Amino acid sequence: MAGEIPDLIVSERTGTGKGAARQARREGMVPGIVFGGEADPLPIQIPFNELLKRLKAGRFKSTLFNLKVEGHDDVRVICRDVQRDVVKDLPTHFDLLRLRRSTKINLFIPVEFVGEEEAPGLKNGGVLTTVRPEVELVCTASDIPEKITVDLSGMEIGDTATISGVTLPAGTKPTIDRDFVIANISAPSGLASQKDDDEEEPDADEVPATEQEDNAQEGGEE
Repeated sequence: MAGEIPDLIVSERTGTGKGAARQARREGMVPGIVFGGEADPLPIQIPFNELLKRLKAGRFKSTLFNLKVEGHDDVRVICRDVQRDVVKDLPTHFDLLRLRRSTKINLFIPVEFVGEEEAPGLKNGGVLTTVRPEVELVCTASDIPEKITVDLSGMEIGDTATISGVTLPAGTKPTIDRDFVIANISAPSGLASQKDDDEEEPDADEVPATEQEDNAQEGGEE
């Protein structure tokens, strides 16, 4: 289940509008806004380098944060948008949404594979292909899983791991209603190629006797 929710420390921004936003950027900050819930929108800002570091780390828009703003109560938020410069592709503004503990949200949760050393298919040279390294789930804000676990220990070559075979945390469900593949174990490329060759070029012994006789007669007539 979810571990400790990371803090996101920002400061309140004085003034609103384009002028105040430009001033924040000149000071090395990225302006933002916190909205939603029962409180009024709150203009905020965060150091440019701090936001850039979090963006490069990944999953910024799918991580639940504990927002800390001096003079305000802590609140749980999730990023709903990061605006970027069209030329430099650097962040210029960001939007955070306040969440109640009971709020339902869609998040991409990473998949962890276990039992690889015991999987017969992998022991026999099979190759694990990850179709979905993350799975989108509907979760409650108070109970977001860190990951979902897929057990490969019993999988043979040709087997697939689907979402229906995964035990999901209570209160979560996939956003896709149908069953879908998360990963599969396929035959090594060399073995697969050899199998195709065998199917395309049957041995002489496998050719029906009547065919062999016909071929022999045709050769004699020439």
